Amino acid sequence: MLLYCMMQLGGRGNRPPLDFSRPGPCHALESESVPDLTREMEAELATRLLAGDPEAFDRFVEHFRTKIFHYSWLLCGQREDAEEVVQEALMRVFENLGDLREPARVRPWVFQIAKNACLMKRRKSVFAPAYELSLDESLAEAGLQVADLGDLPDARVIQLQTRAVLDQAIAALPENYRCVILLRDVEDLSTLETAQILDLSEDVVKMRLHRARVAVRKTLEGTGVEAARS
Repeated sequence: MLLYCMMQLGGRGNRPPLDFSRPGPCHALESESVPDLTREMEAELATRLLAGDPEAFDRFVEHFRTKIFHYSWLLCGQREDAEEVVQEALMRVFENLGDLREPARVRPWVFQIAKNACLMKRRKSVFAPAYELSLDESLAEAGLQVADLGDLPDARVIQLQTRAVLDQAIAALPENYRCVILLRDVEDLSTLETAQILDLSEDVVKMRLHRARVAVRKTLEGTGVEAARS
């Protein structure tokens, strides 16, 4: 199966390599036709992939490409960087597929790889900030803008606008808070999984998550978007 995956990654003959990047953030229209997978479904997909099922490859890439792109876009802050992170992270996923011992843990395993790829990209990126703002500075500078979604049905407009505003509120957080809320609340990883990925204690994850949620809620005040209370 590893050979099949690498052939898919690198292309064969005149066939170009697969493009893992996404054309835009997940609150855009691109994502509405791609149903999300539960963790149980992800584990089944990973099991099929490890067992050599070629049909699992495309579905795996489609699913995790979207998730990694959204995570990387909000963490790195630039589309160009996020596109490169998707490419790098998925290449490393398939290069190291044999290291996945527990298919049920495929999501935290993938995001461990994505986090490392994103950190490497931020160190080299021309878009990286000169210094990281504090939480208070980030809140003061956060400017929320809702895209013009024109002729879409009202319910869909509300859904996309809400997601866009939430994404911008999360993106306004300092990186150490943004990392936590993306993994815990957006990707629905456990406190322990988040702590392991970020190399933090569970208490630190809980503290940062609480502060991040409070900051997002504060940023959303006056926008008409209600943040879920925990």
